[in-house]
Amino acid sequence: MRTVIISGASSGIGWATAQRFAAGGDRVFNLDVQAPADPQNPAVTWIETDVADWSAVRDAVAQVAETAPIDVVIANAGISVRHGVLELTEADARRVVDVNLLGVLGLWQAAARVMVRQRAGVLLATASVNGARGYPLYADYNATKAGIVALCRTFALELSPWIRVACVSPGAVLTPMQLAEYTPAMLDEVNAKIPAGRHASPEEIAAAFHYLASPEASFLTGQELVIDGAETAGATTAVFGADTSERSEQIIEADAPQGGTTRSGVPA
Repeated sequence: MRTVIISGASSGIGWATAQRFAAGGDRVFNLDVQAPADPQNPAVTWIETDVADWSAVRDAVAQVAETAPIDVVIANAGISVRHGVLELTEADARRVVDVNLLGVLGLWQAAARVMVRQRAGVLLATASVNGARGYPLYADYNATKAGIVALCRTFALELSPWIRVACVSPGAVLTPMQLAEYTPAMLDEVNAKIPAGRHASPEEIAAAFHYLASPEASFLTGQELVIDGAETAGATTAVFGADTSERSEQIIEADAPQGGTTRSGVPA
């Protein structure tokens, strides 16, 4: 039985991953600000933790380490706010970076300090194909996911051979966060652009994490595993840039002084 820590395991990919490891007999600790979807599962212990708070993360990791060696840590917690680059606020951007990127760095560092003493361990994280392609309306989110891939390579180089490090970069996954942002029409539109014709299920991403944490992946470190239904396999022209007329009007309106006029003279 392994001891596994997963951040953001109260729903979505994290929840599915926690259930996958628990079903295999592992003891799972869920670090999340939200209560889990099924608090009655005895194999998954919830420790209320904001991953943006490094002190709280260190305390949570120390709490787990007191009970058993830490075998696997999956930094999965993440948030997104859909907005254009001219509309995003400093508060939103800082929160996205604090949770998505610094939350990974803080958790990995705290766990690595334990694993180095153990001379063993696996560090994993949820990145995204957003970190490798230009996805409009998610500038801060995209940047954090690219940063996770960079962290993965650096941690692997510094902590080998004792600790393996890898990240999973999903494409479109049908999670509660995704459903909250999409209308049914938007969901159909995205599915039509994915060669596989659909979103992945959280369980499919959980299976990837389970593999990466297993002895079968013992020579895999410092790498990004992309699971996207061939979404990023080809060179494509973004539909977002095909017709710039509507986008130009949005930019003009966003750039207009509040209560003033747009550059075309139309009241804002």
